[in-house]
Amino acid sequence: MDRRRFLMGSTSGAGALALGSLTLGACSTGPLQGFDMAGFARPTDVDPAVHEVQKRTFDWFVHVTNRENGLTPDRWPSPSFASVAAVGFALTVWPIGVERGWMSRAEARERTLITLRFFHDLPQGPEASGTGGYKGFFYHFLNMETGHRHGRVELSTIDTTLLVAGMLFAAQWFDGDHEEEAEIRRLAQTVYERIEWDWVVIRPDRVSMGWHPETGFIAADWHFYNEGMLLLHLAMGSPTHPIAPSAWTEWCAGYPENFTDRFGPKYLHYAALFVHQYSHVYVDYRGIRDPWMRSVQAEIPGFDYFQNSVRAVEAQRKHAIDNTQGWAGYSADVWGLTACDGPVDARVVIDGREREFFSYSARGPGDRDDGTIAPTAALASIPFAPDAVTACLKAMKERYGSAIYTRFGFLDAFNPTLTAFDGRLQHGRIVAGIGWVDADYLGIDQGPIVMMIENHRSELIWKAMQREPNIIRGLRRAGFTGGWLDTAPDEWDGASV
Repeated sequence: MDRRRFLMGSTSGAGALALGSLTLGACSTGPLQGFDMAGFARPTDVDPAVHEVQKRTFDWFVHVTNRENGLTPDRWPSPSFASVAAVGFALTVWPIGVERGWMSRAEARERTLITLRFFHDLPQGPEASGTGGYKGFFYHFLNMETGHRHGRVELSTIDTTLLVAGMLFAAQWFDGDHEEEAEIRRLAQTVYERIEWDWVVIRPDRVSMGWHPETGFIAADWHFYNEGMLLLHLAMGSPTHPIAPSAWTEWCAGYPENFTDRFGPKYLHYAALFVHQYSHVYVDYRGIRDPWMRSVQAEIPGFDYFQNSVRAVEAQRKHAIDNTQGWAGYSADVWGLTACDGPVDARVVIDGREREFFSYSARGPGDRDDGTIAPTAALASIPFAPDAVTACLKAMKERYGSAIYTRFGFLDAFNPTLTAFDGRLQHGRIVAGIGWVDADYLGIDQGPIVMMIENHRSELIWKAMQREPNIIRGLRRAGFTGGWLDTAPDEWDGASV
């Protein structure tokens, strides 16, 4: 069961709702000079199809994010609550829009400041309702208007991490003398420093996945290879409420269980690709290694977490090529499994064979696979396999066209195997000649498309975060050395409250 559904399933009542490397050198920390930022786009340094999908996906965030408070919905166009992780991604895509000429710096600054002020002032407390968080953490989902807890969802440690990572990136990118940019830097650090990371360590050296005011801490922890790497970096790097460096040793203790050659060249395996992407949005792992990565150099020279994701992507593509389950559409050029929407939780007989399908679920080699392809799985992997991802993007557009690719880029997922269903689908619709197609875009899947394409194009986020002292502090406390980290600064140069 995927983390998102597990967390939702751990609640009761109204809260248990269905959810819906090419580089350009050093990045710029300001807008392009001498151009109208509303209409100018940099010369395309990637395939035009990649440029286009990045722009269309960026436009989704512009279209759906609440201008009054900065909240981004979990999904759209279906009615939705806000996802705090999607808000973090929105904060990250605004500077990308400036760099690409799709948004003025003034608008990006205004949107960012509205968001940071809103979260800075959002009520916090132990009450079950009427607040947006507690102990510095925020609830997974919030009401789109008030910012208060949605239903009975959990206080989420990972979603808070992704929100705050977006804030800290914004603090690095908005580095000008403008008083509002100084306020962005101050608010981002203030919100981060209020998080009581040590409060959620309720089992030795393990951070709990979350907390409910009704029932207390969730039984599951972050303690083996997954998207929680970024969480531990921020938790260990906190200047106010850090967790012990030994938490990273505990984290790595579970690696032998996942380090496998079952799916191709040996790597730390996790089935869904988002795990191999999320932390990499904000941290450039090329050439930096923790003690565990240094320990495997004799076996795999040059191996690091970036190369681990390269191998994870290779394994996914091989899975599609082998296609041992005979799903429609899988090929060398159409692939990509992750956590995403799916059609329905049901068994369906197709061509005399019973198939099991799922609604929202994690998917991947060695885990659930029901033939549901998520474009974000491939597109957000572009730094790891640029040629294969570009070919996949073009093949999906050519084969399925406007059924899956629209004004705002790719819909969340599609399934060419499920071409008919006698009953009510939980998401999406059946499109003649195509199969099942989702009707929504999901913020946590849209964001990595824009962000990882930009890391591939210009290293914008990576370069900015190489100056981010809290991330640097957390990496060093975990024992990372090498590469850019050996010469990185380690002092916060903004105002801290």
